[in-house]
Amino acid sequence: MMTDKLGYLVSALMLVTPWPLLATGLVLGFGANRYPRLYRKVVSASALFALLAAIGSAFAYAAGWRNPATYFSLDLPHGLGVFEINTDVDPLTITMLLLVAFVGVIVTRFASTYMDGDPREGEFHRWLALTLGSFFTLIVVGNLWAFLASWIATSLFLHELLAFYRDRPVAILAARKKYLLHRLADVSLLSAIVLIVRDLHTSDFSGIGPSLLAYHGALPGGLFVAGGLIVFAAILKSAQFPFHGWLIQVMEAPTPVSALLHAGIIYTGAFLVLRTSPLLSFENGARDALVFVGLLSIGLTSLMMITETNIKESLAYSTCAQMGFMLMECGLGLYTVAVMHILSHSVYKAHAFLSSGSVVDHFRAPSLPSASILPSLLRALFGLGVGTGMTFAIGSAFGVAFGQEPALIVLGIILSVAISRLMLPALDMQHAGTARLFLETGVMSAGVCTAYFGLHRLFDAFLGALLPTVPFPQTLFQVFLLAAVALTFFALLLIQQLLPRILERPVWRAVYVHLSNGLYIDILIERLVGPGGPSPKQPLRETPLSKTRQSEVLS
Repeated sequence: MMTDKLGYLVSALMLVTPWPLLATGLVLGFGANRYPRLYRKVVSASALFALLAAIGSAFAYAAGWRNPATYFSLDLPHGLGVFEINTDVDPLTITMLLLVAFVGVIVTRFASTYMDGDPREGEFHRWLALTLGSFFTLIVVGNLWAFLASWIATSLFLHELLAFYRDRPVAILAARKKYLLHRLADVSLLSAIVLIVRDLHTSDFSGIGPSLLAYHGALPGGLFVAGGLIVFAAILKSAQFPFHGWLIQVMEAPTPVSALLHAGIIYTGAFLVLRTSPLLSFENGARDALVFVGLLSIGLTSLMMITETNIKESLAYSTCAQMGFMLMECGLGLYTVAVMHILSHSVYKAHAFLSSGSVVDHFRAPSLPSASILPSLLRALFGLGVGTGMTFAIGSAFGVAFGQEPALIVLGIILSVAISRLMLPALDMQHAGTARLFLETGVMSAGVCTAYFGLHRLFDAFLGALLPTVPFPQTLFQVFLLAAVALTFFALLLIQQLLPRILERPVWRAVYVHLSNGLYIDILIERLVGPGGPSPKQPLRETPLSKTRQSEVLS
């Protein structure tokens, strides 16, 4: 009897993870500005409780106490299935829960200092608690309708954080654009859920895979439409080109909000793709769209990032490109690699934003040597050759079957490009003949490759049984996409290496200017948005700055 009860320990711990944060925001939130210090302590304690619950869930899962449980059930009319409060007990949930709980503790502690002295400090912590609590709920629930409710709630509470400074027109405009785009994503996901429930007769993520296997022959057309709607919702949530403008402009929000957004909430779209991967694995068109849009965002936003001089906006462009990378990995069927990417990028981006005020010197553009095109090109090609040999040798040593999965070959090429970027300083003319530098760079590059493929094998072992394995390519168009992926990353390497020489030509200087203005796409979207959308609840007024914000402005 005791063993049976322990079997539900993971489910219980998952379910209680968000409740202290939600209760803090909903019950204690009114009048939060009266006792801001007390309130921020309660929020920090609630975030710490969430981390402890997540760690407890991981240990209980490792011990084998992993029975799913349903705590509330409500039949919906018109064949829309069942709304349930249940938990999705699987490795993906455990992984994301630990990640968000860790980031949540860091952000809430940082916000306690950052917002100290702000007249609306308590209100900020209230919205932060509600946003975190809703996002935790989104991660742990296994029901499609409960996921949709958490999906919408997270976006609405985040809107209050993005529009926190009412006297900043850019922040209000960015929040408005994000609000409208996310409502479009809500409609898209709602429509997809209706189609899934009616065609597969299941309201849970865990039931999608078995229901699909029960089909013999072609899938209903409604499921293909549902797959396309899921991809569209994920693209909107992930701020992919051309819907990326709001993510660049939300830098006007408090820094803890940027850290939480870029290190956690921005992955909502990718998490949806991972949750519905059994359905998307049957749909080449939906996965092709993920690869195409992701690759387009990688190429364009990476180039826009080169032209950006603002530190936070440069980090925002980086997030757009990285989210495109994750969606592209999902489209290629490399789901476990995408999860690994989410974890590593989340920790990096949280650190990057929270330390953005003290690392200005690291973002100053270095003086690049004005070498001729041929030597620069030769250095890039030599570095790429060394990186390619190192990548595929170490990958093969870890048992990666490059020959059996063409998508892994492309991934190896991308890693080779990254390794070559590490080695280029050692190949620079200024360091010619410096054997020690070349050796140190080579050892560091080999360490990066070893860590990457080691983690790849670890995540495959942990998540491989949950996430489907999809062969890629299956069509001629997918062969073209694979080639385009490899060529895009190679082109980005050459552009970065040859940039000083390229900009000597007027046509490329004009391109540089257009890229620095985001190709004017966001201007068109702003005209479409217009003056509509949610307006601030309070009239615009000058908001006194917190102590940390005052020091940032002065510096």
